[in-house]
Amino acid sequence: MQEKIDKLVRPEIRALAAYHVPAANNLIKLDAMENPFSWSAELRTAWLEALQTVEINRYPDPAARELQVSMRAAMAVPASAAVILGNGSDELIQMIIQTVAAPGRVVLAPDPTFVMYRQIATVANMGFVAVPLQADFSLNECAMLEAIDEQQPAVTFLSYPNNPTGNLFNADSLRKLLSRAEGLVVVDEAYAPFADASFMPDIGQYDNLLVLRTVSKMGLAGLRLGLLAGPPAWLEQIDKTRLPYNISVINQATGHFALAHGEVFAAQARAIRTQRAALMSGLQALKQLTVYPSEANFILFRTPRGQATGLFEGLKSAGILIKNLDGSTASLQDCLRVTVGLPEENAAFLTALRELLQAG
Repeated sequence: MQEKIDKLVRPEIRALAAYHVPAANNLIKLDAMENPFSWSAELRTAWLEALQTVEINRYPDPAARELQVSMRAAMAVPASAAVILGNGSDELIQMIIQTVAAPGRVVLAPDPTFVMYRQIATVANMGFVAVPLQADFSLNECAMLEAIDEQQPAVTFLSYPNNPTGNLFNADSLRKLLSRAEGLVVVDEAYAPFADASFMPDIGQYDNLLVLRTVSKMGLAGLRLGLLAGPPAWLEQIDKTRLPYNISVINQATGHFALAHGEVFAAQARAIRTQRAALMSGLQALKQLTVYPSEANFILFRTPRGQATGLFEGLKSAGILIKNLDGSTASLQDCLRVTVGLPEENAAFLTALRELLQAG
């Protein structure tokens, strides 16, 4: 069997590692940038009542038109822009790359950033060029412009705020990249609910700008629903790569229902911002750590040299799961990332981390 695999599967696919999600049974889950708030009993009851009208025996509206209207309003999409909905923003990233994939073309992104840009580019048989961020994880504008000139990327991805670092890149730098790039520039705003910046209003000012959004971070991670906005001519081409009926009837109905109660999720986002500030203060009080600023719903911090994995395992033993980024790239050596949780979850994390640092 291995002979056949080696013969038929491309070497770059064999070299990939599948996206790994660790089990979190009986753990305080602070590893995946999820909204920690559950739905109220009243909201859940109203949702289940709304689902009773769904015709599960019929295919969904292929364009999810009613949901499109709700998402356009919730995400302030300009009237002149077109939109496509995806099964999470991951599917939309895949569709963008598939649209422009061709031998010799490359995808460009800063490094470190969201791992799926590289993963999907590799699967699509495209080259991937990573431009290192500066030591403080700010965008290296000169290096990015040079890479655009040299590589002429078909697509440049910019996570805004950036995952896993949490910071917002300089907006003027991004506009310079947009003006310089001949290919598409995708501004991925997955963490928009926790930041006060967006390139959504800039759609139409640049003929190569696309903006990605998701409902995952606002409290609907289990729904797997993303939105791509951009010039109609571009989205007409990208839509050709979309599989039919990619948004189920259950997801369309649930998304429409949830966005009709947008004030609930907006209040949760405000609460997460408040908890982010408290968690940031708690981490900064631990003087052994280097804590990086965040405009997302997570915080990246660097531990004393060689201690990241030990602290990660110690936290896990204490019933708390965060993200170990040590070893993922050179710039993330000794780094851990924690999602902002409920107040009691954040307090438990800080207490356990403090004890581990004192014991070490």
